[in-house]
Amino acid sequence: MTVVFIRAVILYCVIIFSVRLMGKRQIGELQPSELAVTILISNIATLPVEDTGIPLITGLLPVLTLVCLDVLMSWLSVKSKKIRGIVSGEPVIIISNGKVDQKKLYELRFTTDDLMEAVRAEGIFDLAEVQFAVVETTGKVSVYPKFSARPVTNGDMEIKQPSFDPPSVVVQDGKIMDSSLERLGLGEGWLAKTLTANGLNQTDVFLMTAQSAGKYRIIRKALTDSDEGGDIIEKG
Repeated sequence: MTVVFIRAVILYCVIIFSVRLMGKRQIGELQPSELAVTILISNIATLPVEDTGIPLITGLLPVLTLVCLDVLMSWLSVKSKKIRGIVSGEPVIIISNGKVDQKKLYELRFTTDDLMEAVRAEGIFDLAEVQFAVVETTGKVSVYPKFSARPVTNGDMEIKQPSFDPPSVVVQDGKIMDSSLERLGLGEGWLAKTLTANGLNQTDVFLMTAQSAGKYRIIRKALTDSDEGGDIIEKG
């Protein structure tokens, strides 16, 4: 029993490392080669766990080999457009100038239900509002609405305001996120001054977010069982 546990832990660590090495993609965004490798790894990894008679290296070697092949293929795809087209395919335009290309849909084996579902996922329920649509190599459909169906933007209204990056977490459960403070250019001195001005210590903070402009939002931590916490302090 102990042997099975140890083998499972080792394989788990190797697979986590392997998946991290393959890159950050959601399951629905995997390229065909990446999906194939993921399925193969999951099947191969179960064998040494289920059968202790199989040497552990017999399970680890194929997993690492597949990951190395995937990393190599990814590198070649970056270097060569031709290889990228063979491995991942090419985006396919299915709607252009507001007209649905039925031939392309047929070639992709896309039904009208598939098309409508993809369009609805983009918040559009009428094909008459679609100017352009393309099926990406991951199978996701990207939709560009007609001008009349696009939401009004600040630019359309000629509202001028400076642009800032979205808020970043600078304190999480009482712990300072140094990388966020550094990226925002605020520093621990600014943080300490801000907390002191609000009568708080670092350990009193459940969550604090900030922007480079010095705007911040603090959610106080519950300090006792009877204290519900959650008080919010904001600036800007």
